[in-house]
Amino acid sequence: MADNKAKRGGADRALIALTETYEVAYWSKKFKVTPAKLKYAVKKVGRSARKVEDYIKLQKHRASDKSRIALSEPYEVRYWSKRFKITPAKLRLVVATAGHSSRKVEAYLAAQKAAKKAKRTAKKTKRTVKKTAKRKKAA
Repeated sequence: MADNKAKRGGADRALIALTETYEVAYWSKKFKVTPAKLKYAVKKVGRSARKVEDYIKLQKHRASDKSRIALSEPYEVRYWSKRFKITPAKLRLVVATAGHSSRKVEAYLAAQKAAKKAKRTAKKTKRTVKKTAKRKKAA
């Protein structure tokens, strides 16, 4: 239904009319988003300005907080444990050690992996040296 310009009450102010270009311009300027993001938000949560504002704030919060791991949110634990290919329990331990920054966690896991690889390489080298020593004594 088109926006009725004769009615200027609170009910009309509380709704976003995507069919009116001036309203799209006004609300996108007010929420500091592009018209495309405003239209997506309206399609996602409805025409209520309050709901759209809450949705946009939540999306901005998530965008600014992408590099931090929130262990209190189950979906975050699932996402990061899949991303780092570790169990949720190990993720919690690593976050407790390295901090909540995803970059620090990634660096910590890479360092652990490198240390493990170096340890394996050292063991192989040690075995090879022992075998070589045995061959020399036998010969």
